[in-house]
Amino acid sequence: MNMGRLMIVGIKEKLKAFKDAETFEPTVPSTLRAELRDYQREGFNWLSRLSALGMGACLADDMGLGKTLQALAVMLTHAPKGPCLVVAPTSVCNNWIIEIEKFAPTLKIHSLLQLSSSSKRKDQILSLGELDVLICSYTLLQQESDHLSSKSWEMIVLDESQAIKNPTTKRFQSAIQLKGNFKLALTGTPIENREEELWSLFQFITPGLLGSLDSFRKRFLLNSSRKTSLKSLILMFMLRRKKSAVLQELPPRTDQTRLIDMEPEEFAFYEALRREALTKISNLGEISTGQKKIHILAEMTKLRQACCHPILAQKDLSLSSSKLKAFLHLVEDLLENNHQALVFSQYVGFLTLVREVLDRKKISYQYLDGSTPSEMRKKQVQDFQEGKSSLFLLSLKAGGSGLNLTAADYVIHLDPWWNPAVEDQASDRAHRIGQSRPVTIYRLIMRHTIEEKILDLHHAKRSLAEEFLEGTHTTTQLNEKELMKLIEDFEND
Repeated sequence: MNMGRLMIVGIKEKLKAFKDAETFEPTVPSTLRAELRDYQREGFNWLSRLSALGMGACLADDMGLGKTLQALAVMLTHAPKGPCLVVAPTSVCNNWIIEIEKFAPTLKIHSLLQLSSSSKRKDQILSLGELDVLICSYTLLQQESDHLSSKSWEMIVLDESQAIKNPTTKRFQSAIQLKGNFKLALTGTPIENREEELWSLFQFITPGLLGSLDSFRKRFLLNSSRKTSLKSLILMFMLRRKKSAVLQELPPRTDQTRLIDMEPEEFAFYEALRREALTKISNLGEISTGQKKIHILAEMTKLRQACCHPILAQKDLSLSSSKLKAFLHLVEDLLENNHQALVFSQYVGFLTLVREVLDRKKISYQYLDGSTPSEMRKKQVQDFQEGKSSLFLLSLKAGGSGLNLTAADYVIHLDPWWNPAVEDQASDRAHRIGQSRPVTIYRLIMRHTIEEKILDLHHAKRSLAEEFLEGTHTTTQLNEKELMKLIEDFEND
């Protein structure tokens, strides 16, 4: 019998034991310094039962429901038996250190990010034992893959586990090579774009359950009659609760889209840029579909940057930005009423322009992007939470996940991202447990531009994970024709 067959047989035996495990009532460790809410206790019980079966799990609760706390409660039951590993985005690693110190002080924290050489990291990994928890970024997971995969871990946590959604990456390969008695994936967005992302996630928590990637596609994605079976299988290992269902005491969230008109000269520049993009694309000639999509996306990036500020698309321009003016008006209103706001953009270049204007107006702010050192991130977050600044400027990639920024009661998205799940995750830095005030989310969108069309895409992509898990199949991969439609003018719609 080959290894694949043996793996499937082993999984089937554990599935038979699944119902018996429902009667197992685990005890919350006395060393946990927190009172679990009812749904968190339910999550702890569920995770503990799967762990007792020797199977992994995916905790996919809405952002802001305390996935870290639930994971720490389980970790306290595992850590006395051996070392635990937490892999998280760089911007989130400090948050894990803070949470462990606060809720699980009996655990001994070690951070790979604080070690400057590979040899020191190797020594640190080899030395770990009972009650030790190693905090590691996804970047260091790849760099130190050999050392991390040679260690036997009692428990492994992948935070923001959508980071391994692409099975062709070294990051994914490094993750699935890790050896652990209990593997836990934490994510508020189990599917962002494609159903295949589920396979990557499950290949980490329950290797072999969904077969090879090719067989997964053939058995489930290309066979609609088996979608229900896939849903049933997935829900045995994935727990997802919505804030609206379990946190009635959470203050309301209001979403508002502000459509902004460009000044005539600004719109004329945008239109010239759009027509130039169409001409360039039509003159590409006979090239592969993949290459053509790369060219289309490059032209789209110019248009999207022009919506933020013309100077991002053409440096020698002296045109002003209607979006930047609208943002400043909004900020002035918020500051007059003593509000704090998170400000997200995917473009560091645009955030730089925003900073220059805020500096001139002597408006204090915190700032975080991918280049911000780890210790500085921690200080920026702490200062904002203590009210030392009214604004926190964050790049969407670096600051959109894992941070607790409940001092803010307003969130401003300066430009739309392709997938609304990413924006929602960023917005939930403020709308989460610990928030006592209503939260308002503003999206600044330039009228009659590519930004409006991206907003239309959001309707198709929003809640993709929930739709799929409820049995509704949605395809959101954009083909060449759909990409071109985003560039074409509104008269052709």
